[in-house]
Amino acid sequence: MNDVDQPNLPGVRLRTATPEDTPVILQLIRELADYEHLAHEVVTDERELGENLFGGRRVAEVLLAERDADAAGFALFFHNFSTFLGRPGIYLEDLFVRPAHRGAGIGRALLAAVGRIARQRGCGRVEWSVLNWNEPAIGFYRSLGARPMDEWTVYRVDGGGIEELAGAFPDD
Repeated sequence: MNDVDQPNLPGVRLRTATPEDTPVILQLIRELADYEHLAHEVVTDERELGENLFGGRRVAEVLLAERDADAAGFALFFHNFSTFLGRPGIYLEDLFVRPAHRGAGIGRALLAAVGRIARQRGCGRVEWSVLNWNEPAIGFYRSLGARPMDEWTVYRVDGGGIEELAGAFPDD
């Protein structure tokens, strides 16, 4: 899907990431984690990230935004499914624009491209999470017509909790 619709932004190009982009994707992930004060949670490496994005079982997709040939930002997303709608959806895991490129419409262009992908694929919704303190992102999302799902709480099981969950009801 390298033929991503191009935004009408001077010097900006959107494209589908390729395996050769794995190092820059990882760098963008690290920069996002720094911004979110979560750098300590980034434990992946290029090999693992590349395998999951471009290997035999691709579990996510990435759109890269380049501005004057510089990696300016990215959107990483994957499909989920709504049983109520009976249709797939897209979950936007990460949307990040490097500080030097903010205010140029790149975040809006990336999110619009994800929206077009959702429309092309017959998705019923696009969803994502945002940290409660991230007022700039919240304001940006609201300006695009997104609404918070205040009645829902995100739950997570990770690390050793996955092992505990998997063993909650032992196989016979």
